[in-house]
Amino acid sequence: MTEDAPEILDREVAYQGFFRVDRYRLRHRLYDGGWSAAITREVLERGRAVGLLLYDPARDAVVLVEQFRLPAHLAGFRARHLEIVAGLVDHHGEDDSDVARREAQEETGLAVDGELLPIHRLLTSPGGSTETVTLFCGRVDASRAGGVHGLVDEHEDIKVVVKPYAEVAALLRTGGIENAVTLIALYWLAANRADLRRRWR
Repeated sequence: MTEDAPEILDREVAYQGFFRVDRYRLRHRLYDGGWSAAITREVLERGRAVGLLLYDPARDAVVLVEQFRLPAHLAGFRARHLEIVAGLVDHHGEDDSDVARREAQEETGLAVDGELLPIHRLLTSPGGSTETVTLFCGRVDASRAGGVHGLVDEHEDIKVVVKPYAEVAALLRTGGIENAVTLIALYWLAANRADLRRRWR
């Protein structure tokens, strides 16, 4: 607990479906040192996620995935979303790096070579969700990438897309990437690409 931790007065599950929404009554510290009035907030309990940027330094290429995203469509974006490999941590105590490798295999059919480099740990929407994403970069052989993958029992239909870095950079300049986690990972790659190519020579 930190000094700015709120006082939770009550908590209930407001909705349980594909996602869970909890309703809280709480007070929080004010900047003048006092307490706020009791307020009610709903929070999307999304849990921990892991994202993995797949990069081939020999070919200077990025392996991305494209899949259907209903919320993207409802928000006025393309329904088929171009993004990095990502998935939820299914089990308590599961290691983030193991999840990253598993998701790479499930979504692209690729095995990651060697180490995973940590990029960042972040909140996707701190005003409404508990979701955290831990980002990594992993080395792959892009010549082996392609096809459609995903778990049938999760209704996944995931297309693998390989792009030369120059094309990825153009997408960043023109707004062609609309996924925030993917943008963070790709801007990290832009800042670290030269060092990465030396490291993974």
